[in-house]
Amino acid sequence: MARRSIAKEAALIRQRLGNRPIVLVGLMGAGKTSVGRRLAEKLGLAFVDADHEIETAAGKPIKDIFAEHGEAYFREGERRVIQRLIGNGAQVLATGGGAYMNDETRARIQAAGVSVWLKASLAILMKRVAKRQDRPLLQTEDPEAVMRGLIDKRYPVYALADVTVESRDVQHGQMVNDVIRALAQWSGWDRQAHE
Repeated sequence: MARRSIAKEAALIRQRLGNRPIVLVGLMGAGKTSVGRRLAEKLGLAFVDADHEIETAAGKPIKDIFAEHGEAYFREGERRVIQRLIGNGAQVLATGGGAYMNDETRARIQAAGVSVWLKASLAILMKRVAKRQDRPLLQTEDPEAVMRGLIDKRYPVYALADVTVESRDVQHGQMVNDVIRALAQWSGWDRQAHE
């Protein structure tokens, strides 16, 4: 029974979405890429990872862009790439943790897409990011303090997203179902997308 209702909700979301992208926002470790890839599959949409697109465009890893050019340079490139990607229609787009903090990027996402914040606790984020060494903002003596600072700064802005889904320590499939349920219940589908 539950599987059928998720399938029905997914079909309804796909229909309501039209030509808009679903844009996943949240901190590093929230699950945007892993959940996004599976969400796209369930909705029959393409999955695009903005960080991967940035690396492809730059011809180098994000940590090297940070090291060689600094965060401001990276953020400007990120803004341009996301502007381009949002124009590609219906898809699931995973953005980097800082992307939604840019006013112009956030306005473009709000105008042309449906934003979903994967909100995770500090403990979950730290557990997940500890497994990877490619997080430029966490290359510091106290990564947990940095993450706590990012939560304080970014969560009020992420809260502007259309839909918020609690990122939990469960299988990815369960998280995808949580996102589908939240999108199916979202009351903002009728707002007009401004191109």
